[in-house]
Amino acid sequence: MPDIPRQRSPRAPSIDLGEAVEKARAIYAKQRLHAGPTEVVAQHLGYKNANNGAALQVIASLRYYGLVERPQDGMLAVTKDVEEFQYVPSDQARQDILRRWLTAPSVFSELLARYQAGLPADQNLRFDLIQRGFSPSAAEALIPVLRRSVDYAEYFEHQPEIEGERVLGDEPSAKDATASGALAEPMQATTRPTEQVLIGSDTVLDQIPVRLPGGRRAWLAIPSPFFTADKVRLKAQIDLLLADDEESPAG
Repeated sequence: MPDIPRQRSPRAPSIDLGEAVEKARAIYAKQRLHAGPTEVVAQHLGYKNANNGAALQVIASLRYYGLVERPQDGMLAVTKDVEEFQYVPSDQARQDILRRWLTAPSVFSELLARYQAGLPADQNLRFDLIQRGFSPSAAEALIPVLRRSVDYAEYFEHQPEIEGERVLGDEPSAKDATASGALAEPMQATTRPTEQVLIGSDTVLDQIPVRLPGGRRAWLAIPSPFFTADKVRLKAQIDLLLADDEESPAG
């Protein structure tokens, strides 16, 4: 019976952001922003050499977060952000750096863009990660890494407050209109949240409102999960509609 090939999960950090930052600071303490051989960097991290699976995983995680870079083959250096994080006096600047590091791994960026109000239950994250190509065991291991990283960066504690629904295509605010020299008109507020539609027994579509000219409104029905390939197909369909001028209202 032939061996079943092992599923290779997408690239993702194996350690949380807080641990990664401490390891990057340990490297910085030894060599500042200078590049050093991978072997030496591994020793800065407490490993005997770089021919070690654990050391390679940690170094890879630091690269995924954007904490270290490879200026040339066989050499590693911490990024300028690490030095700024170490000395910058502004809490807001430090928070901006943390958010940048947190969203550097593509899977973290996609999940945070999807769950803007907060991370869902573990079973939802597990299903989402498996849909994105992670093996069940890899998804299980990544969930606590993501949660600890989000907590360390205080990501949701510093999200801007949203008082009502933001509709795509809304008119600019009075402040923006005044700054541009245009006549400022008050924006009509709406508090109706984005609607959800259940298709079948377990498929939920998020309906995103888009304001159109003449008081009309269109709705984008977005499935869950929504992948990059889906975005490409949706954009192609919208481009096709835009190319058809026959249905456009006369100016």
